[in-house]
Amino acid sequence: MKVHLTRRYMIAASHRLHSDKLSDADNRETYGKCNNPHGHGHNYVIEVTVSGQVNPRTGMVCNLADLDECFRREVMDRFDHQDLNTRHEFAAQVPTTENFAVVIYDILKREFHGAHLEKVRIEETANNSFEFCGLAQLS
Repeated sequence: MKVHLTRRYMIAASHRLHSDKLSDADNRETYGKCNNPHGHGHNYVIEVTVSGQVNPRTGMVCNLADLDECFRREVMDRFDHQDLNTRHEFAAQVPTTENFAVVIYDILKREFHGAHLEKVRIEETANNSFEFCGLAQLS
């Protein structure tokens, strides 16, 4: 029996939405107040969903301590209280929350092997959330 498990984490980070491929006027029009030259911050809520068979010995899909440790080491230590624009992961792309979800998914897909990674969902604000389920889901 396949079971999904979702774990929630919180990260505080800042970003400025600005593309070098657009003029200053186009950046202001496209990103509005999020193009503020000084950036702005968010308290992101990040949900990581994994799935797998329930281990008959433990009764769990995966050990939460293992997932927590991987998230702390690979995501929290890298991005918490950081300006996303200064991170090498965003050197070639705008650090939108859409792109942030993809980056986190790719990191966890590569680093966490305790269960199958289903998706990463990020709540940026009370009104905005973004979710990425991997490239197989793109069409």
